Amino acid sequence: MDSNDKNPLPRWLKPDGSPVSCTEKVMVLNENYEELRAMIRDALEDALVLGCSEKQVRAAFHTLIDSIETDIKENQHLP
Repeated sequence: MDSNDKNPLPRWLKPDGSPVSCTEKVMVLNENYEELRAMIRDALEDALVLGCSEKQVRAAFHTLIDSIETDIKENQHLP
């Protein structure tokens, strides 16, 4: 079964709630999402093989995502 069957790609939205409509932008966002999904799945599987708690590892990954910061600010005026 394709992983997209269980977890479809998000609909990418601008800060104002409108969809990102540029095909190239959507393609980059989708590729990044799929790469992250594969990397996170591999890291989770490694942790399970090494005897870690799945619940704890998932919580750690959520904490990691929530802690990531950027200097780039949202811009509601981008095309």
